[in-house]
Amino acid sequence: MGRMDFRRTFRSAAVAYVDLVSRVPEGRWDEPGIGDWTVRELVGHTVSSALRQVPEVLGTPAEEVTVAVAEGFWAFARSVPGEVYAAAVAASREDARATGAALGDDPLDAVREMAGRATQAVASAGDDDVVTTAAGGMPMLQWLSTRTFELVVHAMDLAAAIGVPHGMSPEAVAEATGQAARAAAATGDGETVLRALTGRGELPAKFSVVGT
Repeated sequence: MGRMDFRRTFRSAAVAYVDLVSRVPEGRWDEPGIGDWTVRELVGHTVSSALRQVPEVLGTPAEEVTVAVAEGFWAFARSVPGEVYAAAVAASREDARATGAALGDDPLDAVREMAGRATQAVASAGDDDVVTTAAGGMPMLQWLSTRTFELVVHAMDLAAAIGVPHGMSPEAVAEATGQAARAAAATGDGETVLRALTGRGELPAKFSVVGT
């Protein structure tokens, strides 16, 4: 497949996500999405983390790189104290509800607008930019890849909830899958994941590479 073009996969994932939102049936927005989130709240979380914050983060330079690669972002999330992680999860849940509510009566239009602003910000950013993220200073392209990851994973969540194909490109899925595997390796779970992927073992119940 060759070297990943992080800009292109983000753009394609953003476009695919907007298309997926366009296929949410009118009466499904307040029905179950994933966990205790409704479909509206699931979409709210996704656009908040993967689209809305992109212009802000890309416009906030960092003085130095403290997290050099995308998988380091997820490794950081797994390294924080339990009470800090729990507080972040609680804040994320509240943000999902607030953002979902703010999507209003025309969620598709709101999501399309956020995707447009995000892709414009990506087009204006430099490949060598270092940006300020929740995990510290990161190369712009590496942080952008974590946003593609969010779009792909939550597109699969949304598609499963409403019973339609997710529409993400093979390249975007490959980028997210590789990132997940590298995140597992970075946090000491590489062998467990590799054995599971090759039919030599099973993943522990509720195993995740993005949190505790």
